[in-house]
Amino acid sequence: MLNLKRLKATTAVVLALGMNAGAIAPIAAPMLSAQPAIAQNFNSSFRDVPSNYWAANFIEALVSRGVIAGFPDGTFRPDAPVTRAQFSSMLQAAFNNNRVRNAPRFVDVPNTHWAASAISRAYETGFLAGYPGNIFQPEQNIPREQVLVSLANGLNYSASNSVDQVLGFYNDQVNISNFARSPIAAATERRMVVNHPSLSSLNPRRNATRAEVAAFLYQALVSQGTAPAISSSYIVSPTPVAVDYRIPAGTNLPVSYQQEKILLMANETLPVTFSTTTNVLSREGQLLIPVNSQVRGKLVPAGSGTRFVAEQIVFPNGQTRTLDAQSNIITEKETIRQGTNAWNVVRNAALGTAAAAAISAVTGDRAIATEEVLIGTGVGALTTLIQSFLGRNSVDVLVVKPDTNLNLTLNSDFVVSAR
Repeated sequence: MLNLKRLKATTAVVLALGMNAGAIAPIAAPMLSAQPAIAQNFNSSFRDVPSNYWAANFIEALVSRGVIAGFPDGTFRPDAPVTRAQFSSMLQAAFNNNRVRNAPRFVDVPNTHWAASAISRAYETGFLAGYPGNIFQPEQNIPREQVLVSLANGLNYSASNSVDQVLGFYNDQVNISNFARSPIAAATERRMVVNHPSLSSLNPRRNATRAEVAAFLYQALVSQGTAPAISSSYIVSPTPVAVDYRIPAGTNLPVSYQQEKILLMANETLPVTFSTTTNVLSREGQLLIPVNSQVRGKLVPAGSGTRFVAEQIVFPNGQTRTLDAQSNIITEKETIRQGTNAWNVVRNAALGTAAAAAISAVTGDRAIATEEVLIGTGVGALTTLIQSFLGRNSVDVLVVKPDTNLNLTLNSDFVVSAR
């Protein structure tokens, strides 16, 4: 198991879609436990890499080792992509590993290709492989996950903990290709992954930039003990610190229901489970409440209407937490009269048992009792309830539409632990 340390802290949150984060500043940002590191402050030699650039120290350290170089115009072009041929050249300059296999003759890498030797060496040492048909695709840009896979495989690293547990740190771990999961977990354990600007966002399939490749390569050298550690807040650690995030009172949680609307009588109390419709994230991108979390509670009488009072939230992983939240009072009504087509009323609706009895009694449609989604006491109580509505010419039912007229708001701060 990973060693999870706990830090009591709080920070602001934003909804993944639409919530204004500007009004709530973070009190404490999430962080990862740091291993001993040696701070290195280089004065950048490239006019497009200022000294405070996030990867400046990694870049300058590799330049001083002759692993990577800039361009004749005095730039480094940190955001430019890296081709497989360029990456092969960097690998050849960074590592002096023993040969583990013989390189084939790649049909798209002639002997005259500027990186032919480096490509053969990258293959022979196990860092890179080709494609079917002895194709290497030297001019293909290399994605971030392939850089990490290459380094982990070439250095013969394997994960010592559960791959899923290690990769669970990344909020986009579902985007990691199957072939890359185990090597990236191994790279993560050895502090080879550097994520900017968000530690928890790996962006595995995005093309790696020159700055990112420099950071990965340097951390790989550190993992081998051949380079001194650099202090950076963007190095992913295998021992994340647990952080308590505070989602402040007043935060709105958008929810949906399995049906378009819920019909109930004003005096009904109904158990209902809604689902959250968006991720709730910290300002740093940490996932706090996943989409499709279940919010359990009751619709209860409130004045002349009804309101939803939440009791629990159940996350997709099964974790259950008490939730102090409630909706606005919903007073929207629909009048059901004799002669009304009951099907038009109840289509795409869930019915409270009392509302079902009232609609059935007024419209004369007894099929409602057996064909519609009922909430509450169920079919067994309908016969008795229907009797109480017989003889009425009309009845008013409350209409709850989670997508439009139900706004669920936290009554008190909700604290979520995340890492």
